[in-house]
Formats: sequence, structure tokens, C-alpha cells
Amino acid sequence: MKYFDLMKQVCDDLGMEFNEDKYNQFMTYKDLLKEWNEKINLTAITEDEEIVTKHFIDSIKAYSFDEFKNAKSIIDVGTGAGFPGIPLAIMRSDLNVTLLDSLNKRINFLDIVVSALGLKNVTTIHSRAEDGAKNKELREKFDIATSRAVANMSVLSEFCIPYVKMGGHFIALKGPSVTEELQNSKNALGTLGGKLIAVKEVDIEGTDLKHNLVVVEKVKETPKAYPRKAGTVTKKPLQ
Repeated sequence: MKYFDLMKQVCDDLGMEFNEDKYNQFMTYKDLLKEWNEKINLTAITEDEEIVTKHFIDSIKAYSFDEFKNAKSIIDVGTGAGFPGIPLAIMRSDLNVTLLDSLNKRINFLDIVVSALGLKNVTTIHSRAEDGAKNKELREKFDIATSRAVANMSVLSEFCIPYVKMGGHFIALKGPSVTEELQNSKNALGTLGGKLIAVKEVDIEGTDLKHNLVVVEKVKETPKAYPRKAGTVTKKPLQ
């Protein structure tokens, strides 16, 4: 129970319930992440304490926004090893979480995690973000699209905003320096139907890190032309 008190304090501060069952799910997830990381490249963070702080707590901090607490459905675009989607799913069993990633090996890993943790509220999809957003069953169907991917805001917005229903939100988990990114993505957000409504700095307990949650509201439908075809989004970001 080495990290229980730290994680419980974070959840208490957010008004989220945290108990031994959830803690055990996180520890199982940590062990699977470390085991599978030796077979496929999932994360450069491999020390237990850093996994807890930089992956688990960082992801849980998304609940700093009431939009996350009240959402019924989210899609985690380019989820990688499952961040923030799986921690969000552990914390709220009533939240329907879709994990989308372009690499089948990562989806296979996530399927194992979902099964081992007994998560009934998680669906995994193997797809590029651009292709998934053209699927009628996914396009403009989610209360929240989120991503912790390293792409800049213009690229992430084109990947994520098409999945968000009207009145829903795209919430990006970003590092400490987002001001310039946001300045450069203003036109892209408008083109895609989004409007920046908040940037919230969050502390990551157990570290000296400060991250940002960038909240974009979906104020109009995304034009059918977006996202553009695979490869174009990253090569020629919207200006």
C-alpha cells in the first residue's frame, strides 16, 4: 500500500472516491505496464513512483474539471499505453471510455489490461485518429475527446474535435508551456468548430511538475472535410 495515501489525498482533493479496490487495480496496471514494456515500447517511465505520479496521478488530475466528472462518454485519442483513459475508467465505473490507437500491439496490451482489471466500461479501437473520425458511429458522438499525445494543439485539435458532440469538450493534457501553442492554434480551433474556454494549471503531487489542462468547447459542427486524410494532419498542421 506504498502509494495508497498519496493517491487517496489526490482523489480526496478532487472529490473522487478512492479505495483499496481501485488502488489494487492501479497496481495491477503498473505491473502489466512494466512487464509489457519489455516486449513493446509503451513508456520511457519505468520506476514505480514515477508511474504513479507521472502517469496515474497526472491522468486522474483531468477530473479537476467538472466536465470530466459529469461526462457519460469519452474517447482517448492516441491513447498509447492507456493514458489518461484507463485511470479515468478506474475512477468512474459509470463512465464509458473508448481507447483509440493506431498501433495494434498497443491495443492488444490494452485489451489484456482491461481484462485483468475487470473494466466493463472500456472499449478499445484499432484505428488512426483521422480514419476513426470519419466513422459515423464515432464522429461527434462523445461528451469529451481527450489526448495526452505529444502533438501540438493544432494537430491534436484536428485529431480530436471531430469526435466531440455539440456542446461537448476537447480536453488536452499538456505540459507546462502551452501559451505559444494556443496562440498558433486559434484559427485551427475555429475552423474545426471549437472555442478555447479555459487553461488550468495543475500540480502533480509527489513531483515538482506543473501541467496544463486545455479545455475547448465544441460550438459548431466540424466541417466534413476534417480531419484530412492520414498523414496530412501532422505534415501540414492547420494554421
